[in-house]
Amino acid sequence: MQATDWLHEIVPTLLAEPLRRAQRVRTTDDSMTSQQLTCLCLATVAAVVCGSRASAAPTAEERRTLEQDPAKILGSDTCMKCHGNAFEVWKGTPHYATFRTLHRDPRAKEIAHNMGLRSIKRGGICTDCHYTSQVAQAGQHRAIEGISCESCHGAAKDWIAVHRDYGGLQVRQETETAEHKRWRREQSIAAGMNNPTNLYLIARNCYDCHTVPNEKLVNIGGHQAGSLDFELVAWSQGAVRHNFLRTHGQANAVSETERLRVMYVVGVLTDIEYALRATATATQRGKFAVVNANRVANMRQKLIEIQTLVKDDLLLEAIEASYATGLKLDNKAALLEAAERVGAAAYRFAESRDGTKLEAIDAFLPGPEAYRYGRNRKD
Repeated sequence: MQATDWLHEIVPTLLAEPLRRAQRVRTTDDSMTSQQLTCLCLATVAAVVCGSRASAAPTAEERRTLEQDPAKILGSDTCMKCHGNAFEVWKGTPHYATFRTLHRDPRAKEIAHNMGLRSIKRGGICTDCHYTSQVAQAGQHRAIEGISCESCHGAAKDWIAVHRDYGGLQVRQETETAEHKRWRREQSIAAGMNNPTNLYLIARNCYDCHTVPNEKLVNIGGHQAGSLDFELVAWSQGAVRHNFLRTHGQANAVSETERLRVMYVVGVLTDIEYALRATATATQRGKFAVVNANRVANMRQKLIEIQTLVKDDLLLEAIEASYATGLKLDNKAALLEAAERVGAAAYRFAESRDGTKLEAIDAFLPGPEAYRYGRNRKD
């Protein structure tokens, strides 16, 4: 079967839906015209036969390996010293509970058996996303807890000192100068911290696991091909929310609507990026390839809906990148390059947009009733 046949068979509405939406877009001086969108859609087919260079940037798997280096994991007790309230919230989440429950789960045992693993807590495939691992004696890796602080913010050994430095021995967080805070943030990020000031830096850690970027694990192991209903706002604002810094530890603050708008868009962009990455690594026409190609198609359509409302240059860049090549097998280099471009747009969007001009997408934002495990919140 030709690659183009595979594309149209697994995503029959891939071109039809964007073209239909393009026809509804009003042509104005500051908007994306119907003609522009039509060209983007047609470019999907045209680019199938085009080659492209692979990005030199680390892959998501390589970056995660660096950020989660067991030799640099300090453990949640280190974070608890200053972030006690957040620590208590974490103890009420599935992220915390997985350390006690996953290895007993019959379905998890079946997947491990299919993958030839004797132990869920010792097999790297499982521990990469379900546990936090630390180097034990003799250099072996040992799971010490579930999905923890360092799973999202990065192994802390290299950045913990600067993260705790507010500008002097007698200076507290409340009295830290704005200039020093900016410096501390920049230095922490440079040392490997995923700082939540830029929502993309956190979003990509969520998608590292919630997209399950492992073809064998899905097609052979029988693992689901990611959390198909994962949406960044709904999944981050429920049980796992721990926004105590904004109130200096007094309350678990609800995020402002403006921040939720940015979060929603960043989630869509990151979803596209990671689905493109997964599609790029697919080697056969199976569940892994089909689910991720469809995920790209669905999220691209959602991004077009957002763009018709907000008309943002960075979103236009991301749309162009996502349609720059075909969703097909043996197209790894071009798909990875498209993913890098979408990810770059997501980072810049998170860095530069404050949400005040995104009011038009408020209808897309999930309400508290849709927050993941929201009923378990005590605040």
